[in-house]
Amino acid sequence: MNPAHFETDRIIIRPFVEDDLQTIHRILDQTFGDGMNIANESALRERKSWLQWSILSQEWLPKMDQTPYGDRAVLLKTTNQVIGSVGYVPLRDVYWQIPELDIASHGYATPEVGLFWVIDPLHQRRGYATEAAQALIDHAFKHWRLARILATTDDSNVASQAVMRKLGMRLTRNPLPEPHWLQVVGELENTG
Repeated sequence: MNPAHFETDRIIIRPFVEDDLQTIHRILDQTFGDGMNIANESALRERKSWLQWSILSQEWLPKMDQTPYGDRAVLLKTTNQVIGSVGYVPLRDVYWQIPELDIASHGYATPEVGLFWVIDPLHQRRGYATEAAQALIDHAFKHWRLARILATTDDSNVASQAVMRKLGMRLTRNPLPEPHWLQVVGELENTG
């Protein structure tokens, strides 16, 4: 199995290609911004650089026997339309701040393997993020034998927290106010 290509009942997950630029730029600008940079040439050039990195990481990390971190395109099987992105992300943070994670490295950042997902607002609330993330979890637990996977978000991202719950993640909260992106951590342990 190609570790960058997955299929489920409704979606295909594959490496990005250069032709995905306009679509993924719009999706990311609308979900992580205000949608005002869709036609901005400078923002598009920056996104193109990110897309090239995403494409190259899917090619080169496996060749070097490294964890194939990075984003992949999420497509509808019925139309072959890109509707989002999902990927493995290297997480390095102060997880010791969250007692339930049981990390004894007080004062030090520790690395973890995380998940990222984003779905086009036109296709949200249909379970695609959960389906895509579950495919990556299944692969990571079965083939890489990871002990656990994390996902992080802030308190206001209730949609992401709902996906974490659907994936069976245990949600924990950071008792400290900073960093703001590390307020909610979903943890899923490999029980297989």
